[in-house]
Amino acid sequence: MFSATLLCFVLFVIDGDKLVATCDHKQIVVRLAEIDAPEQRQDFWLRSKRSLIEMCLYKNATVTPKKIDQNERVIAYVNCSGTDVNSEQIRRGMAWVFERYATDKSLYTIQNTAQSSHIGLWEYSSPTPPWEWRETQQRASKEMESAILRHELK
Repeated sequence: MFSATLLCFVLFVIDGDKLVATCDHKQIVVRLAEIDAPEQRQDFWLRSKRSLIEMCLYKNATVTPKKIDQNERVIAYVNCSGTDVNSEQIRRGMAWVFERYATDKSLYTIQNTAQSSHIGLWEYSSPTPPWEWRETQQRASKEMESAILRHELK
């Protein structure tokens, strides 16, 4: 479906690990592989998004697809203006290594350096990883639905 590397232009940054690009006259949503950035209502979300904007918005990018996820997003490695954006977001303390999917062990070294230097989200003593935050939000949503149902059944 994809060639090894796509030459793209970044049109929009959704958040710290997702962007919209046009590649070969086709618009795609790209999710940066192996990293996970703060969610919209989570602390540090805007700084993480701004970091990705600074590196990629309205710039040419090379996108190396890894796979397409269940949400039809292209999971990929992205390079903007000579910068490996996936690892740079980790280096800047703007995202976590997405432990569940990470295969590049060097990302852990980069993250450990950012953490020990208190860079970015590591300025906080114990920031909540996005996957834990999402799980908490989903659990709270289910509890709310259950409470509403119990109330309606009375």
